[in-house]
Amino acid sequence: MAERSTAAVDVADNGGDEPLAAKADKATNDGTAQAEETEGASPETSENPKGHDGGRARSEAVPATPDVHSGHKLAERYRLEECVTRLDGFSSWRAVDEKLRRAVGVHLLPANHPRARSVLAAARSSALLGDPRFVQVLDAVEEDDLVYVVHEWLPDATELTALLAAGPMDAHDAYQLVSQLSHAMAAAHREGLTHLRLTPGAVLRSSTGQYRIRGLAVNAALRGITSERPLRQDTEAIGALLYAALTKRWPYESDAYGLSGLPKGMGLIAPDQVRAGVHRGLSELAMRALANDGATASRQEPPCTTPDELAKAVAAMPRVLPPEPTFAAQPVYQQPVYQRTTYQQGTYGRPSTHPSSVPQPVLAAPPAPLQSRTGRVLKWSVSALLIAALGLGSWQLAEILLDQRKGSDDTGVTQPTDDEKPAPAPPKPLTIADATEFMPDGSGIQPGDVPNTIDDDSSTAWVTPRYRGFAHFGNLPQRRQGSGIIVDLGKVQDVRSVDVEMYRSGQTTAVFAAAPDASSPSSPADFPQQIVEKTVAGKTLKEELEKPVRTRYVLIHITELPADGTGGYRGGINDISVLG
Repeated sequence: MAERSTAAVDVADNGGDEPLAAKADKATNDGTAQAEETEGASPETSENPKGHDGGRARSEAVPATPDVHSGHKLAERYRLEECVTRLDGFSSWRAVDEKLRRAVGVHLLPANHPRARSVLAAARSSALLGDPRFVQVLDAVEEDDLVYVVHEWLPDATELTALLAAGPMDAHDAYQLVSQLSHAMAAAHREGLTHLRLTPGAVLRSSTGQYRIRGLAVNAALRGITSERPLRQDTEAIGALLYAALTKRWPYESDAYGLSGLPKGMGLIAPDQVRAGVHRGLSELAMRALANDGATASRQEPPCTTPDELAKAVAAMPRVLPPEPTFAAQPVYQQPVYQRTTYQQGTYGRPSTHPSSVPQPVLAAPPAPLQSRTGRVLKWSVSALLIAALGLGSWQLAEILLDQRKGSDDTGVTQPTDDEKPAPAPPKPLTIADATEFMPDGSGIQPGDVPNTIDDDSSTAWVTPRYRGFAHFGNLPQRRQGSGIIVDLGKVQDVRSVDVEMYRSGQTTAVFAAAPDASSPSSPADFPQQIVEKTVAGKTLKEELEKPVRTRYVLIHITELPADGTGGYRGGINDISVLG
């Protein structure tokens, strides 16, 4: 159940009422046609933000949900594991990508479904965005009589629904939530993409504190949700999430998403009037975003009707800092009461004149000193033995030192001590048997140029294509883990140094080694030994190890490319040397 709540795409209606189904001829795949609208959403054409459908009747014939089961394979690659949603003619699954050995999510619907075309278009538009703040669409396919969309599965992330169930967020967490969501949705709207179903179940927080949005354009297309004013609807949805984060209440009269609604008949009241201790600036920001009901902040500032306006309002307010860490009070160490003995009190052999609550031990009489004739003989005998032992030891030590000096004089060579060990021989180049391109996502870049990196010729190189927009290989889904070169030494050897000549300075690079028993490693997990930490490399990347590393395979891993001066990003490797 934990995996289902943290990774499944939220396509069910969390409000608890009848699922929403809109007309197929009015469905839009990504909100492009409405991207310039800035007015509020009409309840007849968009999902009601209060958490229910509003009782709209179905007007389209929806075919039956595809009859598939756990274990079914799509494209001989995606094995379905667990169904997490099944309604309105489609189903959503947790699956396994057997080719890349990772968990994925899959939306599945019949090819004759009235919304199949719009779902495919929405998924492909979302995949082209390539923004890491959104859960990425990995594949969108029509095959035989099925249409399916494959997306990321994030088992280590937590739904906002679960976070809110634990209680209201502190001001810093709520500030991060509204800041990250507004900036992400502003970027999506600039590309003509809208969400239209931005609920607590559609927001995930990773273990690093980053928020990610799932279901961009796809969730709305699956349910046939449209809007005349998509920008304003997404902005109000962000305001509702901020309101819930501050108060643990849904900002409408109806209960939704496991949260209680506001009291009946009171209308929309500011978060700082619902719960004591709410940050005043964030409270006003939530009211400015909830503009569809005519709400404004207490200072009568203008409402925010687009995510871009909301992001600017967040940037204009003073930054909310995280709370100061609290430390548990350390227990005061109690010094034990020091009780003097009767001897220290000067009453040895006599009872103390001062009463004490601590019982005093009974002291035995001291032994008689060695004052007799036998005692004096014993003392002199022990002294004589000690003097004899010291003399014998000194004589043996002097003899050893003289022997060592004599030996050194005879040979004329100073004998090395234990600390003066001979210096190790300098590392020598190891023979590289083969080299392959590092393809963690299954697709190559320039595999035909890989031999150029081990030909000892600096004029030849393996060079990436030119990527636009982002240094992370264009933020393409198939390049999220970067690329690089894997060299094969032919057998397990001791690696003491690496020397890499880069195609261009400024590439973020790290060097890893596979385990000694590795065979054909291909993913980051196959290279557990780090040789060079991630760094922005210059023209060369050279590192000599303190201790040799036993391995057969060495990975030069590039994760970010430098700008090429023409608005793009490009990198590569000229030559690789491994020394041992």
